[in-house]
Amino acid sequence: MERRKGSVIPRREINRNIQERHVQQYSTLLTFLFFFFVFLISSCASTSPIQRFGESKSKFSNPPEIMSNNYPPNDIYRIYHHASSGFTPISTLRAAAEKRADNFARQQDKSYVILGERISKPPYILGNFPRIEIVFALIDKTKKNNVSLAKSDKYSDLEKLKKLLDDGALTKEEYEKEKKKILDEKNN
Repeated sequence: MERRKGSVIPRREINRNIQERHVQQYSTLLTFLFFFFVFLISSCASTSPIQRFGESKSKFSNPPEIMSNNYPPNDIYRIYHHASSGFTPISTLRAAAEKRADNFARQQDKSYVILGERISKPPYILGNFPRIEIVFALIDKTKKNNVSLAKSDKYSDLEKLKKLLDDGALTKEEYEKEKKKILDEKNN
């Protein structure tokens, strides 16, 4: 059927054209959503190599605070983990980073002790995904076993307190207050 100038287009052809446009738009939307989802899943996840503390730079603008120590600078390292989404808990990142630190220490027939850490602050949206940087020192396995109970209790208490903060059970103010109590109590 030929169209003549000024002739009316049949309703069936109009409906077909509309349907074709909708299918094309729907297919474009699905393609966009697919690539967007792939981008979200595959982007942003990262772990840094384990680096000497003095020879590397923090991934945070405000680097981790490190407790005073007498470890040689060549035995102090940093490790960084960055989640691929906002749904990864900090505790999972911490466990992964500590496992890498432990494996690194074992390869050198040593153990490790954590000297400090920095975590990103919520909300974990719009690219501000959970991040953690841990600073640790390598120590001889025998030295780790000889650490005084008071020190290990202090670190254990601090780790428990940090976990409560990360899990949202404590506010930052409560955490700082309790941390100060633990440090003051154990130093006396």
